[in-house]
Amino acid sequence: MRVTQSMLAANSLRHLSKSYSNMQKYQDQLATGKKINRPSDDPVVAIKGMFYRTNLTEVEQYKRNLNEAYQWMESSEQGIEHATQVTQRIRELVVQGQNGSNSPEDLKAIAVEIGQLKEDLAGVANTQVAGRYIFNGTKTDGKPVTVNADGTLTFDQNTEAFNVEVSKGVQLKVNVNPTNVFGEDFFNTIQSIEDALNSGDMSNGDQLLGDLDNHFDVMSAERSEIGARYNRLEMIDSRIQDQEIIANRILSENEDADLERVITDLTIQESIHRASLAVGSKVIQPTLIDFLR
Repeated sequence: MRVTQSMLAANSLRHLSKSYSNMQKYQDQLATGKKINRPSDDPVVAIKGMFYRTNLTEVEQYKRNLNEAYQWMESSEQGIEHATQVTQRIRELVVQGQNGSNSPEDLKAIAVEIGQLKEDLAGVANTQVAGRYIFNGTKTDGKPVTVNADGTLTFDQNTEAFNVEVSKGVQLKVNVNPTNVFGEDFFNTIQSIEDALNSGDMSNGDQLLGDLDNHFDVMSAERSEIGARYNRLEMIDSRIQDQEIIANRILSENEDADLERVITDLTIQESIHRASLAVGSKVIQPTLIDFLR
């Protein structure tokens, strides 16, 4: 095979171009901190990266769902706690109203306070989180309790479970049964107490106290249930956080470049490139004129 000067020059230029490409690859890795910058650099790493990123995106969405679940449960628990405090206050007023020393005016004054407490409970029943009613089941766009102009109440309560997906295939109920906390029977009992005080007849006070205590017990049971679900939510949250750490670590191992190795490879490639330039200058430089001198 006959080797000509042009062949030597062409090969030298081809090797120099490849050397430039290698240096560019290492410089890109050093600048971005990633092993690849396009799928063609390493299809296997690119495909695995897509899978790992999908897992990480799912975990991040579950974290957002967990935050929403926390808001619902914490707001629901706070609403129940307030309702129990108001119920306790109503009970104290009923006991006070049963005192035979009260005048009709005193009983009416107690009735006025109970009426205000009733409207306060109706307001708590209409608690909203992010514009949605949390004490109305899945009908989150409608008020469960409406206070009419004449002071009466209208109920439109939904008792269906409002579930949030907090993990893959795991649905967790984040609301409470509104009829167990702000049910129509509960408000009817309060209205009966208010009517009895206004009429000055507290002969059925013991029965009203018994009904009020029953509602209080149901509230406490509902609060205990939501507390148990909140504990489960915290355990799921801890597991999701662990999954996020693992997903980020796997993604980093798959895509992130070893900077120390990249710097070493780039330094070696620069040395090789300088040597190639030195050799190329000797190969390409000679011409026929050089030999005719």
